Amino acid sequence: MKIEPQVLEDRFVRLEPLDERHREDLRAACDADPEIWAALYPFSWAGEHFDPTWQVFAGNIESGRTLAFAVMVEGRCIGLTCFIAPDGANATVEVGGTYYAPAFRGGAVNPAAKRLMMSHAFAAGARRVVYRVDAINARSRAAVLKLGAVQEGILRQDRMTWTGRIRDTVIFSILAEEWPRVREGLNARLAALG
Repeated sequence: MKIEPQVLEDRFVRLEPLDERHREDLRAACDADPEIWAALYPFSWAGEHFDPTWQVFAGNIESGRTLAFAVMVEGRCIGLTCFIAPDGANATVEVGGTYYAPAFRGGAVNPAAKRLMMSHAFAAGARRVVYRVDAINARSRAAVLKLGAVQEGILRQDRMTWTGRIRDTVIFSILAEEWPRVREGLNARLAALG
């Protein structure tokens, strides 16, 4: 498995490898919901946290630990999503670090972006795509199940968030042999959305 940074696009969304040109639109998108960062994320992109988090992500991108995408709608960055810790030897990659400005939640953006990412990962030789979600994040857990992922279990007291809260992490996955069924479900879902 070798996942390369490239533009991924469909009629709903364009995913561009994250770089400096996306910075200010992403800052505005992240500042659109400052409360969500303290409640549900292990790190914050809001307010004064944006620039230090940007620097951490830039280092992770440079090292190959993360492949981050600016989520573009109508030419503007409205959020981000990432491939995290691609493990070529085991043909496994995590999709995560996802955030969308509030106006873009609940519609076509998330299923379209995730379909593009999973298609890219499986075409690159992935055997397994993983999602890790904070156990208290009911909306994201439901969204991952709606994608067609299988819940595998919960890692108790898995991670400390930036606020000091210790979170449990729910693990989901989609395997390569499940991808054709999942892809067809996503295709039907997106067709119904326009």
